[in-house]
Amino acid sequence: MKKCVAFLFGILLLAGCKSKNTANKKFIVSGTITNGPDRMLYLEEIPMSTMERKVVDSVKPGKDGKFELKAKPGESSLYDLRYALQLDPVAYLINDSSPINVEASTGQNNGYDYTVDGSMASIQMKIFIAYFNKELNRYLDLEKQIVANGSNDSIEAHLENERTRIADSLKSFTIKAIRDSKNPALAMFELGYFQTTANNPDMKLQGLRNKEVSRIVNNIAAEFPSHTGIAMIKNSLDAQLQKPGNWVGQMAPEIVMNDVNGKQVSLSGFRGKYVLVDFWASWCPPCRAENPNIARIWEKYRTKNFEILGVSLDKPGEKEEWLKAIREDGLTWTHVSDLLSWNSPVVPLYGFNLIPYNVLIDPNGMVIAESLYGPELEEILAEVLK
Repeated sequence: MKKCVAFLFGILLLAGCKSKNTANKKFIVSGTITNGPDRMLYLEEIPMSTMERKVVDSVKPGKDGKFELKAKPGESSLYDLRYALQLDPVAYLINDSSPINVEASTGQNNGYDYTVDGSMASIQMKIFIAYFNKELNRYLDLEKQIVANGSNDSIEAHLENERTRIADSLKSFTIKAIRDSKNPALAMFELGYFQTTANNPDMKLQGLRNKEVSRIVNNIAAEFPSHTGIAMIKNSLDAQLQKPGNWVGQMAPEIVMNDVNGKQVSLSGFRGKYVLVDFWASWCPPCRAENPNIARIWEKYRTKNFEILGVSLDKPGEKEEWLKAIREDGLTWTHVSDLLSWNSPVVPLYGFNLIPYNVLIDPNGMVIAESLYGPELEEILAEVLK
């Protein structure tokens, strides 16, 4: 997912003139996919303000695998190429130039190997992913060696030191890559990629804290002041960090919705317990990335007067996608939804415009914290659930 060697940074710097302005130019992606399935191929935009994929064009590649897809002009944004019925994309792309060409073929584990021509930001993103994955695999191999080591303290200490070194280098590499990026979508992708990986509890990496994330986003916003998606994220983070009193110290507004079985559930029904109200959706990649951390915390504290109420912003007619995400992510706490997505009354009621978002409520119904993720969530729970 990331990269950390000097010659790669040299590539980033040599390639780093300002992105071409594609605001008035259609984004055209063409190319060839060898041995792809006989299905529709989608070009999907992933707006950074919501991270909700949306199909902008589709085509069924010819027998020779050739295709062409188009998107409307717009500000710098992340896209992917994905076949129908497949979760993993063929390629990730950025619309810094047009047209661009993608050549792909099936690789290991049903994945795809691909190359991109014509889009420097897409090439840099691919390099970033490849190097980070390589270093992450080294990190995970060391974890296996530590588990298999047994009781040799000196070997374990050496392995732990090397693992810590790799973790620190990945973090430093990512921060430098973001700072050196000449494209706002690329910078935000690098930030999100690191955070998603680091906050996965199975990785045992240390993610950036909210204040660090806010500082980085503020810097990106200052570098690209006309980018509306980054401005939205910046404003949301500023509101959450600089105005923690939005809900902290106030009574949590009532929530009444149906659960997965159609039974009405109310937030006030959990009075007498600490409750984490978690706003999420099955279509939200950052939410799905945070779910393993919440599931781990749930297993640790579920017997200590603690409950979780998952409030989904899934869309009308997509109940099955919501239920499937609950099953796949192992979310064994109470879940409710009105299946109205961003039109749900809970959005203006709690005043958030990004998910995941959460509030922690004490046994009296008072909000004691909000916007808690990764280690910050566990730290405050360890304090209040002694």
